[in-house]
Amino acid sequence: MKVTYRKHILEFKRPSGTSRGILKTKETWFLIIEHDGKRGIGECGILRGLSVDDRPDYETQLQDTCKEIEKGLPYLYAKNGEFPSIQIGLEMAFKSLESQDPFVLFPSEFTAGRASIAINGLIWMGDQAFMKQQIEDKIASGFSCIKLKIGAIDFQTELDILKGIRRNFSESDIELRVDANGAFKPSEALEKLKQLSDFNLHSIEQPIKAGQFTDMAKLCEQTPLDIALDEELIGVFDDVKKLDLLQAINPQYIILKPSFIGGFKGSDTWVNLAEKQNIGWWITSALESNVGLNAIAQYTYTKNSNLPQGLGTGSLFTNNITAPLQVEKGTLQYDTNTNWDFKF
Repeated sequence: MKVTYRKHILEFKRPSGTSRGILKTKETWFLIIEHDGKRGIGECGILRGLSVDDRPDYETQLQDTCKEIEKGLPYLYAKNGEFPSIQIGLEMAFKSLESQDPFVLFPSEFTAGRASIAINGLIWMGDQAFMKQQIEDKIASGFSCIKLKIGAIDFQTELDILKGIRRNFSESDIELRVDANGAFKPSEALEKLKQLSDFNLHSIEQPIKAGQFTDMAKLCEQTPLDIALDEELIGVFDDVKKLDLLQAINPQYIILKPSFIGGFKGSDTWVNLAEKQNIGWWITSALESNVGLNAIAQYTYTKNSNLPQGLGTGSLFTNNITAPLQVEKGTLQYDTNTNWDFKF
């Protein structure tokens, strides 16, 4: 068994804004296992500044992992307990190696091209005109659920944008989600949530920064608007601590980014714990290339969620991998007539 890894820098078509700054590039790593004439392909999707495994020894960990590839997935998954993006890359690569088609990891009606996954349209931060144009484009292309990044521009301007949407589209026309990425201060968060709730939003992601358990628990108890935890889940490796977090905060939803929380196995754990606490959930990609997005989308379909998922469209980058994934009328679809172009 032979294994190699390759670094790939994805280039944004347009710098994309979040409350933590502007993204121009996105680093990712491909793991390629070769055995008996077959290839297994995985992606270690790290996001610098946010992933818990954004560490100076990241590449060293990849090298050490590759040296021990013969020891198999269970051993390597455990070895990378603090490197969730490597865990999912390993899960993908081994599952890919075992599959008839290296890019069909979870065969289903989705990969057969007969079913689709409802997704939200993502609106990136920018000036009011840019955000308004994105919203109009998403609605025109058939999205029924839109997610707006908020917290980087003036809050009143963001409220005006939401007011403008609701002036033209009711709650039954468009489901609106917002993501603050921890931008609000605990002292101001509840008042801001009250103002946001005027626009019949579905939910808000991570209104305050992660790690403020008492403040977040109080907010989830008092909020007029459903709260979804996102960054709060990152770096929580122990299953007991995961349950403690959910019981302490008791959010309305959690958001699962497999590349950040231990891949498919880690996501399964969070889903099982959340459902026992009557907490809702959905799955979100994290700016992976189409290789990672493909695997996460296939996994997501098997979970049978009835909520729109936060799966990126792969269209943000100038140098993505050509793939069968397509967006049609607010859904992610797998076009079996399109071939992969993976040249690594």
